Amino acid sequence: MEQQNYTQLVLNTCLKAGKIMMESGSEVYRVEDTMKRIALNAGFDDIQTYVTATGLIIGFPSEQNSQVVQITQQAINLEKVTAVNLGSRQFADGELSLPDFYLYLEEVDQATPDFPYLWKIIAAGIVSSTLMIILNGTWFDFIPTFIIGMIGFAVHTFFGGKLRMNFLNDFVAALIIGYLSLLAVSFSVARDVNSLIIGSIMPLVPGLAITNAFRDIMAGHLISGVARGTEALFIAGAIGGGIIIAFNFF
Repeated sequence: MEQQNYTQLVLNTCLKAGKIMMESGSEVYRVEDTMKRIALNAGFDDIQTYVTATGLIIGFPSEQNSQVVQITQQAINLEKVTAVNLGSRQFADGELSLPDFYLYLEEVDQATPDFPYLWKIIAAGIVSSTLMIILNGTWFDFIPTFIIGMIGFAVHTFFGGKLRMNFLNDFVAALIIGYLSLLAVSFSVARDVNSLIIGSIMPLVPGLAITNAFRDIMAGHLISGVARGTEALFIAGAIGGGIIIAFNFF
């Protein structure tokens, strides 16, 4: 009974670490590596893992035990990924026992602070305006791009939280960005509508999804890589569709 409880705790710890990392934007190969290292350091050298963008499967053939967990939400929180990796190293070095490591992961999942929403909106404006300049925009369009970028990101997060429909929030945010950019140029507040749009949509571009897709494919995780690549294409299509609608109807 004691061995069974220990095996179950190892399973739960591996799955908890993997779930946190997948929901925080980590690559599949990194998640698998972390789960395997935790199991090996816990005394199980026959671990078998299967990780996708929507679920984790882990099992120990010698114990005839396996478990599955579903990935329900995905965001970008690299601080959680770093915290899980730090805890894994401390467990490997003997600084944390297995029960303490599991409690540590629970705390990471629930108590890791995120940046305030206002900071995120301001950061979106900074990203939009600075990248607009880098992409041969003019300083005259700096402030309008900053404002439109903030509004677009705020719309994206608001609709993403309210509607809970993937890709629709990207479409609506791009539509608003396109409309505001055309409006700014028509009132001579800005000069180049292309620079405004290119800069303002930058916070919406699925850069992490594209990067992870290529890294997963190169690491041999074809299913997860193709899935994430398809997701990135759908997001890009939604953004492009919103801009097209704005140009044709406004």
